[in-house]
Amino acid sequence: MIFGVRAVIEAVQAGKEIDKILVKREIQSELSKELFAALKGTLIPVQRVPQEKLNRLTRKNHQGVIAFISAVTYQKTEDLVPFLFEQGKNPFFVMLDGVTDVRNFGAIARTCECAGVDAVIIPARGSVSVNADAVKTSAGALHTLPVCREQNLRSTLRFLKESGFRVVAATEKGDDDYTRGDYTGPLCLVMGAEDKGVDYDNLALADEWVKIPIRGTIESLNVSVAAGILIYEAVKQRNE
Repeated sequence: MIFGVRAVIEAVQAGKEIDKILVKREIQSELSKELFAALKGTLIPVQRVPQEKLNRLTRKNHQGVIAFISAVTYQKTEDLVPFLFEQGKNPFFVMLDGVTDVRNFGAIARTCECAGVDAVIIPARGSVSVNADAVKTSAGALHTLPVCREQNLRSTLRFLKESGFRVVAATEKGDDDYTRGDYTGPLCLVMGAEDKGVDYDNLALADEWVKIPIRGTIESLNVSVAAGILIYEAVKQRNE
């Protein structure tokens, strides 16, 4: 953590990888205005919280602002795609739309690293972040697996489609059994949160909707388990 308004401003201006910033709900100082000015144009999520929450995090003089430094260096999808093509690779990305549980995220990252996935894409807001718990659950995979944090997933999906990627979304609304999906070329597999699923605007951009058959009475699988099933179906097809 970094705390204190000036210290956080300096971290932002220095280009530190900041996961999120917590700001006292009623903060109105001149220095805080300077902080918000420094944050313009960045992807750093800012949450307004009660003073009590900040006090629970540190007993030191935080001045109403605490920043959390990311455990990894985030990358940009638009930079990674041409690099992978230049390397002669057949890129495989996994996009997590609204997944918020760090243990699920860590488990998915571990599977991705084992399966040779080239990157995980997450949104800058309303999503999980790469913190110590996620790194631990991933068994260290997040130290080697590229993570792309994007402001707008729809724009990212459009860019991927324009770059020749096939977008496959996992959803119970899908008509196709997951084994009938096509995962062979440049691929972005989109997984949603267990409660809401993939956002409809993102589903609309998908080339294919696939589902995993549910034979029991529970409506859905854990998202990390579902991701593992689909990722290794893709691995199977891509190896063939």
